[in-house]
Amino acid sequence: MTTRVKTAQEIKAMRTSGQMLATVLKLLEKKIENGMSTKALARIAAEELTRLGGEPAFLGYQGFPDVICISINEEVVHGIPRENKIIQTGDIVGLDFGVRYQGMITDAAISVIVGRPKRMGHTRLVDDTLRALHAGITGVHDGVRTGDIGAAIQNSLLHKPYGIVRDLVGHGVGHDLHEDPNIPNYGIAQTGPWLKAGMTIAIEPMVTLGTDQVRVAPDGWTILTADGSWSAHFEHTVLITDQGSEILTQL
Repeated sequence: MTTRVKTAQEIKAMRTSGQMLATVLKLLEKKIENGMSTKALARIAAEELTRLGGEPAFLGYQGFPDVICISINEEVVHGIPRENKIIQTGDIVGLDFGVRYQGMITDAAISVIVGRPKRMGHTRLVDDTLRALHAGITGVHDGVRTGDIGAAIQNSLLHKPYGIVRDLVGHGVGHDLHEDPNIPNYGIAQTGPWLKAGMTIAIEPMVTLGTDQVRVAPDGWTILTADGSWSAHFEHTVLITDQGSEILTQL
């Protein structure tokens, strides 16, 4: 399905959805601690979303078994919450969450270092990945092309010792969790499909301390760096406007 221009009512629903999503991620960022299982964190997300009145967009999507993806260190994305997966001090934990409200979906992710980082490079990785996300968002406007967004993300990470994951990309979002077009985190400006005001897209750089290569874990879901290097992931759902853009998934 190609992402389409949203109606005023659909945008209103996505704003509410995005606020719910941001509220849950903020709560998880506050609750996450050494010794906690990723499943315990997922339960908090599920309970808070129910309290807020939203529905989990990930649960059951193509068979995914939980409400949130929680990925640690060399796990780039799509980690399944588990009782025996224990978070430890210094871990980089990626929290990727989707919310449906009145039929409309938003999608966002943050990466959190639990307690004291194990290496200064881990702090830089997380900070630089977040900066790359905002570099991509800054260039969004009516008539932007997907290559413009990818080039902005790539250029913000140029001359830094990172791999930008190429096998996983941003995407349209709204009526479905993943809509066309794809929005790579690399590219050439003034190439790719045009986007216009009223469309909603998810921009999500995934960056590693090694190569851009990834592999799928035996569980069929978790995506790992091929070389075991640690990674970070940030994502926002963005509404394209006549003036520029509006981030729907921040408080």
